[in-house]
Amino acid sequence: MAKPTVAIVGRPNVGKSTLFNRLVGERIAIVEDKPGITRDRIYSNAEWRGREFLLIDTGGIELGSEHEMAEQIRQQAELAMDEADVILFLVDGKAGMTPADQDVAAMLYRTKKPIILTVNKVDHQNQLSQMYEFYELGLGEPVPISAEHSRGLGELLDRLMASFPEQEEEEYPGDTIRICVIGRPNVGKSSLVNAILGEERVIVSPIAGTTRDAVDTPFEVDGQSYVLIDTAGMRKRGKIYESTERYSVLRALKAIERSDVALLVIDAQEGVVEQDKRIASFAHEAGCGSLVVVNKWDAIEKETATAQRYTEQIRIHIPFLDYAPILFISAKTGQRVHTILPHVNHVAEQHSRRIPTSLLNDVVADALISTPPPSRRGRKLRIHYVTQVSVKPPTFVFFVNDPELFHFSYQRYFENRFREAFQFTGTPLRFLIRKRS
Repeated sequence: MAKPTVAIVGRPNVGKSTLFNRLVGERIAIVEDKPGITRDRIYSNAEWRGREFLLIDTGGIELGSEHEMAEQIRQQAELAMDEADVILFLVDGKAGMTPADQDVAAMLYRTKKPIILTVNKVDHQNQLSQMYEFYELGLGEPVPISAEHSRGLGELLDRLMASFPEQEEEEYPGDTIRICVIGRPNVGKSSLVNAILGEERVIVSPIAGTTRDAVDTPFEVDGQSYVLIDTAGMRKRGKIYESTERYSVLRALKAIERSDVALLVIDAQEGVVEQDKRIASFAHEAGCGSLVVVNKWDAIEKETATAQRYTEQIRIHIPFLDYAPILFISAKTGQRVHTILPHVNHVAEQHSRRIPTSLLNDVVADALISTPPPSRRGRKLRIHYVTQVSVKPPTFVFFVNDPELFHFSYQRYFENRFREAFQFTGTPLRFLIRKRS
């Protein structure tokens, strides 16, 4: 189910990045008291009252500036607004309403989107009068907040929730496996889609960046229903020149969010590059099942154990995806393309697998005997019991005496033991550490 999208927009230096960081709960956006710090859009997931949404931080809009960078920032903000379900228009209560605010408001009228006017830097109750002049913008009742001091954020989030579109049920049957094809531009994603489908469903071109949007293609093989999502190639941030390509990155991220299995396509001739790692991290962090598909394998000169050496390099460069199977194929010749869907089926099965609590705790007990938990400052971790609470990805809750004693390395140890016992091929695992009351 697609998450609602919220874009934070406004003129420079009104506190957009500070608000973004407060809402997502991490310091992701750079915060500095200088205009123009956030030049590109930044995306992150946020959650309020059990409803998740995608939040976009944008650069400050300067409509009167002729500077090239200001024009690019404006274009980026427009693209973010076009993709958003709700627009959060942020203004500065201390500075008061400016002509620049009026210019941005005029731009927002044309979007026909729900707009929540938010007055920032209202740090105290006696400053509420600062927001009244913003009624002149004609965008309804403003919400006073202080992003720096987390004041008024609850009311703002409630307003956002009320503005979200109704949650729609997925249009595909429940047993449908959703597959997204991700990777850098020109690694052969569209050719792979065509090879899997056996027909020319999407444009194939040697020009990088031909596919602009995510395209859904339902199909069926041996009674199993699938939806194949071809996404635009994701470039490095420093190499994205066209605003439409920047827009496509967001579409690709949203495609990953609603997929069961991601096919990470790597160019065999170029090997693993930094951007491949970044794209792989999107799928991993989203909890999506993954397959690494090394394309253009026909163009590689083979020697003894070539595939094995290539596999080792992938494991070294993308260690966090060590659970993902690696396939060597050629979309151009069709070499081993037929092996992809059987692997997809297996990964999707593992991604939605449930383990009985009794069996799970037997494995935990054996793991504790094999490697007892370490002590910290004379205190020892005690794991009372473990239970699986959800799937896609498999998610487990560890009830312990003190969550702070459960070191990351010991969690990694349990992940390895779970994989030894239950496989979980191709799927990330999620651990939640809770104190037993």
